[in-house]
Amino acid sequence: VQVVESGGGLVQAGGSLRLSCTASMRTVNTAVMGWFRQAPGKEREFVAVIAWYGDTLYSDSVKGRFTISRDNARSTVALQMNSLKPQDTAVYYCASHMALEVDASPKFWGQGTQVTVSS
Repeated sequence: VQVVESGGGLVQAGGSLRLSCTASMRTVNTAVMGWFRQAPGKEREFVAVIAWYGDTLYSDSVKGRFTISRDNARSTVALQMNSLKPQDTAVYYCASHMALEVDASPKFWGQGTQVTVSS
């Protein structure tokens, strides 16, 4: 079982980044997948989740700026991040197998990818 993220990096405020995640487990295509993040000195927080049939849920802090999507044929989920702010700086984690809710507790986690937004 593997969850692997890619696409992090350094970007200026107002810029965009796209994160991708691939999951290897057989049941991933019927699982809720999503993204969480952890900023320095803070607890990990919910960002967005997507069900296999397309329903989505976003945190208020990213709503309207971030878009989560998935490709079930490729077992991938993506997070398009636009209008990035310095407060979006964090390690972003892909996760799988959870409820479609803000208080979700994923069963599987990736290792994380760093996103840094400079002012």
